[in-house]
Amino acid sequence: LDGIKVIEFGNFIAGPFCGMLLADMGAEVIKIEPISGDMSRAIPPLKDGVSSAFMALNRNKKSVVLDLKSQQGKSIAEKLIKETHALIENNRPGVMERLGLGIDDVKKINNKIVYTSVSGFGQTGPLRNRAGVNLIIEALSGTLSVMGEEGEIPPRPGLQTADILGAMFATYATLSGLIGQLKNGEGKYSDVSLMEASIASAVWETTEYLSTGVIPKQLGHSHRASAPYQLFKTIDKKFIAIGAPNDAHFKKLMDVLDCSSFSVDIRFKTYASRKENEEYLVPLVAEKISNWNSIKLEEILTENGIPCGCVRNYAEALNDKHSSERGVVIEKEDPEMGKIKMIRNPVLMDNDGPTINSLAPALGQHTFDIL
Repeated sequence: LDGIKVIEFGNFIAGPFCGMLLADMGAEVIKIEPISGDMSRAIPPLKDGVSSAFMALNRNKKSVVLDLKSQQGKSIAEKLIKETHALIENNRPGVMERLGLGIDDVKKINNKIVYTSVSGFGQTGPLRNRAGVNLIIEALSGTLSVMGEEGEIPPRPGLQTADILGAMFATYATLSGLIGQLKNGEGKYSDVSLMEASIASAVWETTEYLSTGVIPKQLGHSHRASAPYQLFKTIDKKFIAIGAPNDAHFKKLMDVLDCSSFSVDIRFKTYASRKENEEYLVPLVAEKISNWNSIKLEEILTENGIPCGCVRNYAEALNDKHSSERGVVIEKEDPEMGKIKMIRNPVLMDNDGPTINSLAPALGQHTFDIL
């Protein structure tokens, strides 16, 4: 994306994560911040007064502070918009219009611009003005309804699923718009809803309901279509994830667990019958696994080509040999904060990117240069 200029009116996660992905690919991303700054600048943990979360979400960007409610601030924004390829914003619907920077206003300044709006519920509809933070989106989109044990309070996902999914779809929309701009010389407006991004990502669950009319329910650790495909507890009090998604995997798993008779049991002989009789199969498998050491079982299952993995914490996931060899964690030098560790972009290209050329900017760091 070298040569592509993007203006980001982003705050917190969805907009900034989208901007970061574009910046990693070489776009010049100018982050427009209010005098108070992006909200995520205050999110802990703080290192020397700087938010690590903000650092993770805003690398490779330039920061410009503008008071968009003033005529001078708005005039500067309009000049920047005139020479930009794409605009990203994740304010509440109506905010950009009140500032005179909505899609209709911007098109008068630059009719070729790619304009992407990310919001909780989209720019239209009865929920458009409702506050759409991550947990609320997970609740209203159906995500939480299929999590946890049946009848129990659904556990909150440990990750910001709605925000990140929305950011990914916003990036997809922006890139598609840029391709259209290059091919046809015209811009596109994209309305990305976090709730709809979450719904679209629930492939198994929405398909089950739409094709059968059956409302997907909580399944605990079970998979919606396959068995056994879940977590099991081992003798050393660890948890191991095991999946046997086809007949060959299931037979090998039963051989390793010394229960080959299960492979020919009429109840467990096919993919469909194993799922139908999961309530009988899983306790039998769980009992066998409970006598195994987690690491030893993982080694043997891996040797036999059976999908598996012990549940690891982030220290284990980031410091193992595989992650180290692939450089998942990188280190950058900051003149004020010293060495900063961060996760590299998960895409590896053959020669020139994505790269991290600069750390997240200080509030308004590039205002003077850009003016």
